[in-house]
Amino acid sequence: MLATIPYRRDNAVAYARRWALSRNPLFENYTGIGGDCTNFVSQAIYAGGCVMNYTPTFGWYYISPTDRAPAWTGVEFFYNFMTSNEDVGPFATEVGEGDLLPGDVIQLGDEMGDFYHTLMVVGEDDGDYLVAAHSNDALDRPLSSYMYAQARFLRIEGIRIQIPDRYGRSCFRDFIAGRRI
Repeated sequence: MLATIPYRRDNAVAYARRWALSRNPLFENYTGIGGDCTNFVSQAIYAGGCVMNYTPTFGWYYISPTDRAPAWTGVEFFYNFMTSNEDVGPFATEVGEGDLLPGDVIQLGDEMGDFYHTLMVVGEDDGDYLVAAHSNDALDRPLSSYMYAQARFLRIEGIRIQIPDRYGRSCFRDFIAGRRI
């Protein structure tokens, strides 16, 4: 049975601030070999919920440089996972530009509709989002300083967790039968 827990935006932002200008040794650095931006944002989101989805191929997880889901490090795979995930792990909704909070995600795209960069919102200054990012490392960089043709905005809505069945159907069966739970 699934339950939803809050996304700890404060933890995600604290992680992004701590590691924006350096690298956490627990994770591979993909700068120069495809980019590290989505890997970094995935790490920060993980810090905000501490739940991965280990579904092969279509999940969102990192075990090692060679054992990770495409959604952990790939811009489009990340978007697809976050906006369609109905199972364990974080999930997001695409929202309008003005609807983001710290800990949410911005992805930048080109004129052809290809999205190529993932950023984490860490604050706001005079109506401009401040972001943290890897590949071209940034901390508190204004979104307005980036050159891009289009952007999409992802609100992280929460984290789903698996809870033991005891708290679901089996509790009821035992309770209605007069057995202690």
